[in-house]
Amino acid sequence: MESAEFCPVQRRCANADQDVTRRDDRSLHIADLPTTAIRSGNHHRGLHAFLHLLDAPTAGRMRDSRQPAGLVMRIPLYQVDAFTGRLFGGNPAAVCPLAEWLPEPTMQSIAAENNLAETAFFVAQGEGYLLRWFTPTVEVELCGHATLASGYVVTHILMPDRRSVRFDTLKAGPLEVTRDGDLLAMDFPAWPPERKPADPRILAALGKPPAHSFVTRGRTLAIYERAEDVAALRPDFAAMRQVPGADAIVSAPGDGDIDFVSRYFAPNYGIDEDPATGSSHCMLTPYWADRLGKRQLRAQQISARVGDLQCTLKGDRVTLAGRAVLYLEGSITV
Repeated sequence: MESAEFCPVQRRCANADQDVTRRDDRSLHIADLPTTAIRSGNHHRGLHAFLHLLDAPTAGRMRDSRQPAGLVMRIPLYQVDAFTGRLFGGNPAAVCPLAEWLPEPTMQSIAAENNLAETAFFVAQGEGYLLRWFTPTVEVELCGHATLASGYVVTHILMPDRRSVRFDTLKAGPLEVTRDGDLLAMDFPAWPPERKPADPRILAALGKPPAHSFVTRGRTLAIYERAEDVAALRPDFAAMRQVPGADAIVSAPGDGDIDFVSRYFAPNYGIDEDPATGSSHCMLTPYWADRLGKRQLRAQQISARVGDLQCTLKGDRVTLAGRAVLYLEGSITV
């Protein structure tokens, strides 16, 4: 990807006091790039063409009188339902493309305001992007559904001529998302369960003892005998919050063409139950591949919204594939 060059855009108004030219050491984007140019992929500035850095009202847009005077930053916002082919299914994620990183407290505040399981932020770097994820309360090391949603935004909206995109991350390493028809496939690390028992306080909070339990990268993995057992769980989230960092992946064999089902509870991360979780399948895929003796698996996360994933174990990597649906497109003003 080419690095974008931007010049300040000067708007002259009848009143000289409304000159909105901004001159400082930071590049500014062209403030009113047509949406059609962005969606067509014809504008080489791609991602950066969305970021508005203005210090006065733009033409055709009045400042809200409740907004404080000074710098106004308009950040693009997409909300995408991931791991589903239908609207209102899977897991909704917010995606915010940036021209440069915002302060961490600002990104955390945006994620809290969005109040979704995760908000993803990415910045262009070379041919790919740097990617970070925030729940309403903390930054996380890996988020599958928000990565899928970010891949959707890049390959379907910002640069629809691209078939794949690479995201570099702080802790999970490089992640690639590839577009294959209506599927998006993600290359993620495989995290096999560690053969050590889980914290009994977490297992007790689940409400029903599992047949087996393990720990993987600090997460509890509880295995039940039947999908009905997993569906019937009503965890004591207050009890889980008493255990610092406690969360739990619960899973069981599936029925029919579904190889396994799961749910994910993470009350200490601002999410009692995550509707569809890619990162948990980095642990579930190697477990079920070994148990069932197969490398390609169909998984279903049986939350209220239901998420569908196709999982493939490839050595120390996992391919997670799913669909995504755009729900919302707009901007944030901060």
